[in-house]
Amino acid sequence: MKPIIHLSTISDLYRLFGLGPNHHPLVAVLDFSKVSEHVEKHTRISTDFYLIMFKNYCKNTIKYGRKNIDFHDGSLICIAPNQMIEMDDEVESTENMMGWGLFFQPDLIRATSLNEKMKDYSFFSYEISESLHLSDKEKNILYECVQQIRTELQENIDVHSQNIIVSTIELLLNFCSRFYGRQMITRSNTNKTIVSQVEGILHQLFTSDEISEKGFPTVKYLAEKVNLSASYLSDLLKKETGKNAQEHIHYFLIEAAKNILINSDKTVNEIAYNLGFEYPQYFNKLFKQKTGQTPLEFRNLS
Repeated sequence: MKPIIHLSTISDLYRLFGLGPNHHPLVAVLDFSKVSEHVEKHTRISTDFYLIMFKNYCKNTIKYGRKNIDFHDGSLICIAPNQMIEMDDEVESTENMMGWGLFFQPDLIRATSLNEKMKDYSFFSYEISESLHLSDKEKNILYECVQQIRTELQENIDVHSQNIIVSTIELLLNFCSRFYGRQMITRSNTNKTIVSQVEGILHQLFTSDEISEKGFPTVKYLAEKVNLSASYLSDLLKKETGKNAQEHIHYFLIEAAKNILINSDKTVNEIAYNLGFEYPQYFNKLFKQKTGQTPLEFRNLS
């Protein structure tokens, strides 16, 4: 059975890496070239805090969910609390480890404006295989943010400490959002293929009997079909088409409903059930929300 380690506090993190006392109870910055891993092969780790890690030129991989990430070219991963990661392959020697890790407890940002903004940083829900690959310039920008946090942690804690640390974390996360946007642009050809795949899947679903048997498709269902996380797929579609994954599902649903309303004499309830709705009233509400008309009004005016 694979060993599991749960890290509740920043102090637990320091103990795992055999470090001395931590400078701050809610946030830490680690230089991976100066720590040694004290975990067995295939150990699974979960935490109660956020992890942002950049590593490169290292020989061991990390598994997150069912996916491996290879850090050889240098990439950044962002992991929300209560997610499971798995350390794989052999433990690295210190000279092969390069990079840094920023770790912070939710309590650090709970009473700040950043707490509300965290839901907008959807990359915390991406799969490891969707990690951020950084240019040298981008690496330096993020490293400067991390260095500023490290410097602040080495100062005596005062009334300004939390604001400075939290604002710098927010700056780093905003840069991550910008760099992910760049990455999606540079992968545009691949992204367009994924858009075509998604549209093909939805077209097949809404023009066959499959949807009445399987039920209304979810974003998670679509994401699994194209081997992406739900958050990454939704962001990709929004970047390429202006519509997120849920909006794509609704678009194909409404188009299918319009065709059935015009070309058949099925009742609205029958159409709703055929399109995967358990409750026809929800279908009516969604149709009117998207078209400004009820299904019957659309049929009668067409």
